[in-house]
Amino acid sequence: MSTATITADAAGAWNIGDLTVNRIGLGAMRLTGSAAFHLGAPADRDRSLAVLRKAVEFGVDHIDTAAFYFSALRSANELIARALAPYPDDLLIAAKVGPFRDYRGEWGDPARPEDLRGHVEENLRQLGRDHLDLVYLRRMGQESVAEHFGALAELREAGLIRHLGLSSVEPRHLAEAQAVAPVASVQNRYGLGDHRPATEEVLRLCGEQGIAFVPFFAIAGGAGAHGATTAHDEAVLAVARAHGASPAQVRLAWSLGRGPHVLAVPGAGNPAHLAENVAAGALRLTEEERERLDAVHLAAGRDRRD
Repeated sequence: MSTATITADAAGAWNIGDLTVNRIGLGAMRLTGSAAFHLGAPADRDRSLAVLRKAVEFGVDHIDTAAFYFSALRSANELIARALAPYPDDLLIAAKVGPFRDYRGEWGDPARPEDLRGHVEENLRQLGRDHLDLVYLRRMGQESVAEHFGALAELREAGLIRHLGLSSVEPRHLAEAQAVAPVASVQNRYGLGDHRPATEEVLRLCGEQGIAFVPFFAIAGGAGAHGATTAHDEAVLAVARAHGASPAQVRLAWSLGRGPHVLAVPGAGNPAHLAENVAAGALRLTEEERERLDAVHLAAGRDRRD
């Protein structure tokens, strides 16, 4: 697939609240290193800064980050601030709160509702901003999200947050949060071959209600935080050959094809991978190709044991 003319708006756009963004964005997790949650070797600083600046040149106006994205020497938020501040007016930066890592990188207990203001303020400090465009509450296994989401709603009323989102939730959590405050976006693990009935239902509900749905690990599949999968089904490889595309681009195109409200924030550790990801927004699958890949997705769901 040619990457001669690369522009993020080729995938189309969607609204997150009152903010319009291109459907291909950038996930910041890979900017700090290559290992799972970046406990491995730090990334090259200049290369990571180049990725961020090139993303904006390509028209990427949606960056997904978190204060807990860091390695021994790199912080995703501080890289973003260094590369892009003063920020373009049309750039939406989304942050996640809930999980916590100490300075050694060790995971701590999930946040209590009263902890969330500190999480938001740490993202603000690192990014050098006076408000966050979008903050996701990452559910960390708790049965109810109402109290935590209510704490974020109070920060929204105080002007620290513009829009609220949810991450790693089931339909009941979406309904619970909506009884507290508007939900502008949902971010769940989702991708070709990662079929989970609850997430499929969340995807459908978001489409019906005009809520953005932003998958994470859309390329990595079952490999998750460890990186992009190399175990591609023959159907994925065949579609890739037909379009002169990579399997990763096919996976992104399939995800975007699940509905106009589906966005993508694939991570990239170098400018070449960034270009490949953004170019995937222009890939149009045929109906027959979509049906073939849908069958792969459904079969994977039947094979799941969790």
